[in-house]
Amino acid sequence: MGAFADSSTPDPVVSTLTLPDGGERVVWRWGVGRPLLVIQGMSGTHDHWGPQLVEQLLADGRSIVCVNHRGVYGTARPEPGYAITDLADDQAAALDVLGIDEPIDVFGISMGGMTAMELTLRHPEKVRTLGLGCTTAGGAFMTQPNPADIQRLFEAQQSGDKDLAFRAGFEVNFSEKWWTDEALVQEFLRLSLLAPVPLSVVMSQLQAIGQHDVGARLGEISVPTAVMHGTVDRMLPFPNATPIHEGIAGATLDVFEDAGHLYFWEEPLRVAAILEQLSTRSSERSPSTTA
Repeated sequence: MGAFADSSTPDPVVSTLTLPDGGERVVWRWGVGRPLLVIQGMSGTHDHWGPQLVEQLLADGRSIVCVNHRGVYGTARPEPGYAITDLADDQAAALDVLGIDEPIDVFGISMGGMTAMELTLRHPEKVRTLGLGCTTAGGAFMTQPNPADIQRLFEAQQSGDKDLAFRAGFEVNFSEKWWTDEALVQEFLRLSLLAPVPLSVVMSQLQAIGQHDVGARLGEISVPTAVMHGTVDRMLPFPNATPIHEGIAGATLDVFEDAGHLYFWEEPLRVAAILEQLSTRSSERSPSTTA
């Protein structure tokens, strides 16, 4: 892994990278071992992976890398009009700057899953395995969320009431059984307040999501792939998993019964196990590949 392998990070490290185009991205790294690139979704930051998933990945010997998106974590707010392909190119450029010069395991959720698919399609030499969570192929293959949920989120954001906006977002992203778990609510709130993503950045991300469409190109993805989705996902409903699963040869589908959009918070240990098995699939397919 070149320069990356020479610098272990047994403690979490947050740094700012400058990409070749001059743009800055905040990168979070933690762990020593096989690198795993994790790509967050709309309005997400590296704080939103959840402590239990992170702890298990570290215990599994993973070196976690999260390249935050444009305008996130205090970086300059980008002009609107960019696409998911641009976000994928950002990830590829950041890997180069980090000195990661071999294929890396990738796990993307929601908009991050869309970015991960484009990263694999546009830069196949950089991806070793592909984990896709709560995401969509877009275009005609996309199952839209319930308009009532989107309306609720919009009205809560426009109300100016931060508590109302947080509660609406929490309940749309988590399954109902977690709504009364006050410890989870407070932990998610604490992490969300560390670096709130500006609304203008979220709106640009939403515009990029609206243009996303890889359905016709899924067959070009040849790396071992695991598709994961919660059955009560209200942001990107469960049927979105089917076209991806069917479109990528050899892809597995892991169904999270009664789990919401943030299924990786609800069942973090299972997610870590799936990612570990996925990495092993790549090793078995190509014994010469570094595990």
